[in-house]
Amino acid sequence: MAATRSASTEWKGDLSTGSGQTTFETSGIGTYEVTWKARTEQSEGKTSPEELIAAAHASCYSMAFSNILKQAGHTAESIKTTAEVDFDTSDGAQISEIRLTVRATVPGISEDDFQSSAQAAKEGCPVSKALASVPSITLDAALNS
Repeated sequence: MAATRSASTEWKGDLSTGSGQTTFETSGIGTYEVTWKARTEQSEGKTSPEELIAAAHASCYSMAFSNILKQAGHTAESIKTTAEVDFDTSDGAQISEIRLTVRATVPGISEDDFQSSAQAAKEGCPVSKALASVPSITLDAALNS
């Protein structure tokens, strides 16, 4: 059975001078201002679709990685994932690249097992799969020392 989550956005005005509010309906965690300027210039306290995608990708990747590690007999003490999403308007509007950076503390794991698990999480994360049309998704994974 599928779990359904929802969010909504109400936009007013044109693209370049208008604004909207995105509401997280399922969780009720809040309503956030969105603007074109926040998407292409400075955020100035507002969010953008790309920031929301970054949040989704970072959280999904961390969950997938923790599960892959568990299946391999390891438990992470910590996993910190950052996702940077590039929105490029030079050749039509598109998400041109996503960079995942993960730093983790995983007792008893070898570097090779860590790297293969990190890569498997990148490939298996449902959000990574949903974003498969992005031209470049890179991963920089390292064990904390």
